[in-house]
Amino acid sequence: MTTLKELAALLNISVSTVSKALNDSHEISEKTRVRVKELATKLNYKPNRIAQQLKTNKSKTIGVILPTVTNPFFAEVLHGIEMEATRSGYDIIVCLSNETLHKEKRSLELLANGSVDGFIIAVARESQVKGEIDHIVSTINSKKPVLMFDRIVDDIECNKVIVDDFQSVYDATEHLIVNDKRKHILMVSNIEELSVGKLRIEGYAKALKDHNLDVNILNLDNALDMDIEEKICKYLKANPSIDAILSIDHVTGIVAINMAKKLGIKIPEDLSVVGFGYEHTQVLSSPKISIIHQKAHKIGEISTKLLIDNINNEDLELQTIMVPSELKLSESVK
Repeated sequence: MTTLKELAALLNISVSTVSKALNDSHEISEKTRVRVKELATKLNYKPNRIAQQLKTNKSKTIGVILPTVTNPFFAEVLHGIEMEATRSGYDIIVCLSNETLHKEKRSLELLANGSVDGFIIAVARESQVKGEIDHIVSTINSKKPVLMFDRIVDDIECNKVIVDDFQSVYDATEHLIVNDKRKHILMVSNIEELSVGKLRIEGYAKALKDHNLDVNILNLDNALDMDIEEKICKYLKANPSIDAILSIDHVTGIVAINMAKKLGIKIPEDLSVVGFGYEHTQVLSSPKISIIHQKAHKIGEISTKLLIDNINNEDLELQTIMVPSELKLSESVK
């Protein structure tokens, strides 16, 4: 395997100059950087990551802990994280908590031994419900930077990247009231116990209160897919006055459209439907569902940039960055 010393000898320059050229240092001229990189490529030079880590005390690797990747939102965030990490010269190691406290703790313990320089985390459902955060606080106290996105814990001091869940749902609800002239709006919730779910419910309730309309929430309690279909179908049958549905997760809005069609309810003539989603969600239903687009890819990019800044500067002031969502209207509203 070719070494830095061998490259330096062949080019008749110092090892330090070779190293700086390979790392695009502004101290080295463009001509020298090109010479070094061309020879490195020709001789198939690969940097010794272990030696680099020992020298810099950095692994150039980020640990990413997600509740799941079956939710398209988290999959899209992960794509944003991976692309930004690659641009910045970092690798990522991904662990799934599977929404459990035990697996989240285990993932932190596994990677906090020097494998990664910092963590990007969306907190598991069980961790939020039980309010157990000691494992995350302990990681921060050990001088490992942690960034939380989407599902955050207010009591933990760290960098955070969030969506304005309250305002985005408030605006969507008000659109249904003002533009679609809807007065009996049902909120369908499968994440009411999570921080994001609570904020979305508050946004919905505030919009209805501001227009003197009644709150109507169908809590599905993290039901399985078949149970979701049955519960929504049964509720629509029993409440024919419902003229709009606002879903606050990525699944139940599409299920609501399917169940309404099954019952012969016309969309959007009789029923408007708005859900949460990402760019390609709208093609998953007919008629195409209107969505609150969370900009998941951008959340991943911003989270990675902020964490890397924190890794490189421990004294960096902590931030909470809010990524604005967008109401993208389609065929499921008038």
